[in-house]
Amino acid sequence: MRTYFKPLHTLILAGALTTLAGYSVAQPAPGTGPGAGPAAHGQHMGQHDPAKMQARMTQRLANIKAKLKITTAQEDAWTTYTEAVKPTPRASMAASHAELSKLPTPERLDRMRALHTEHMAVMTTRMDQRAEATKTFYSVLNADQKKVFDDQFSRHAGPRGGHHERHQHRG
Repeated sequence: MRTYFKPLHTLILAGALTTLAGYSVAQPAPGTGPGAGPAAHGQHMGQHDPAKMQARMTQRLANIKAKLKITTAQEDAWTTYTEAVKPTPRASMAASHAELSKLPTPERLDRMRALHTEHMAVMTTRMDQRAEATKTFYSVLNADQKKVFDDQFSRHAGPRGGHHERHQHRG
């Protein structure tokens, strides 16, 4: 009977060692885990670097302006539009995280919900402002410019050009 249990013990030990090895491989690299802070999070693609985001936005707007062939009569409308669609700098979340970490769980959950509600209200207001600015600018464009504008913005929204798909196609 003893020889029957030896392979079973060996199998259980091998499974446990494999599981432990898997956990050690799956651990995040130092400085990239949940407590790594904002400096490490998202830097691999530069997606949260405000300077890089501003540079991409400036380049994109310059490309659109060139394609639209903005006239001198449209220049003021273009400037108003670009000022309205510029991204607004985000407030540092470090203070909120420090505040939240000191709260008991039920109060932390309530505060997180309140912060989320505030954030969504700000996002909705900014979206409304950008939409109005876009509609106002669009109204000063001629028919050809409207086609170009529509083409440029249809690539950045919808099922074929949404945010996530653009990143997936980079390879």
